[in-house]
Amino acid sequence: MMLVYKAQVRKLFHAHIKIKIPVFCDEGLFDEFFAVLEKIDKNYNSYSEGSFFDRINKHAGEFVDVDSETIHILNEILYLSRLFDGEYDITVMPLIRLWGFYKDEERVVPSKEQIEAAKHLVDYRKIEVRDSQVKIAKGQEIITGSFMKSYAVDKLVQKIKNAGITDAIINAGGSTIRAINNKVHPEWNIDVKNTIGEEDLFKLRLSNAAYSTSAQNKIFLEIDGRKYGHILSPVSGFPSTNKQVGIISESCFVGDIISTGLFNQSPQGFTEKMDLLQEKYEVSGFLVDHDNNITFTENFRENIRQ
Repeated sequence: MMLVYKAQVRKLFHAHIKIKIPVFCDEGLFDEFFAVLEKIDKNYNSYSEGSFFDRINKHAGEFVDVDSETIHILNEILYLSRLFDGEYDITVMPLIRLWGFYKDEERVVPSKEQIEAAKHLVDYRKIEVRDSQVKIAKGQEIITGSFMKSYAVDKLVQKIKNAGITDAIINAGGSTIRAINNKVHPEWNIDVKNTIGEEDLFKLRLSNAAYSTSAQNKIFLEIDGRKYGHILSPVSGFPSTNKQVGIISESCFVGDIISTGLFNQSPQGFTEKMDLLQEKYEVSGFLVDHDNNITFTENFRENIRQ
């Protein structure tokens, strides 16, 4: 039986997002589906003028009125942040700016003193959440890039299922992929890219699950002939030297946070943290370190298509 699909691609969250659904579905559903993403992009993306997180950032040091969804998102993030010993922190923006990711002029490696000064502003524990208000410390800034797009995709999955669709796939900029499957089409096959070459690392079977990946190959700085990736360690203040992390999970939101939070780990640290996370979540994954060695969790290999 040949399955036929139709797809649309639109740009949101600074990424091209592709939704693929069965060809017999009403074309008008695409507008409804992308509207879910557009609403979250407008209301919760820290880069969107007037969003709740934009307001929190612009009023650092003061309590800001927010809605219940902002409170829910932050409580989930703060819970997950505590699992990573400081290596996942949504207040990392001062370090990102220090390294020059939002500058046009010539960039230099920051001094030790500059890094230490910026690190004092990076501390998720200073985020204060109460009934309907949020406050960050003066000088802090939240960046939503590691979770908001994937949070929106989870909401989109709910909308697609509510429309009665049981076979679909969403590709959000290549870094977040979510498969929806049924008995007729039990799995999607996706290509896992090799960040250092043209060939794929492997093909992955994905069934009613999310695949989240973090990598340093697309967004980086070049200083004195050396490339520095955009995923920084809030603990060291320096960009990670690892190449890639891939995570299979039930939730895009959780998977995206985990792939970022584990990016600064050694192979041993990656394995230990994944063991801990697997006590709480259905997750599996791999790490490609700076020497291109790959460390897998035991349950990840079963998803690789031979």
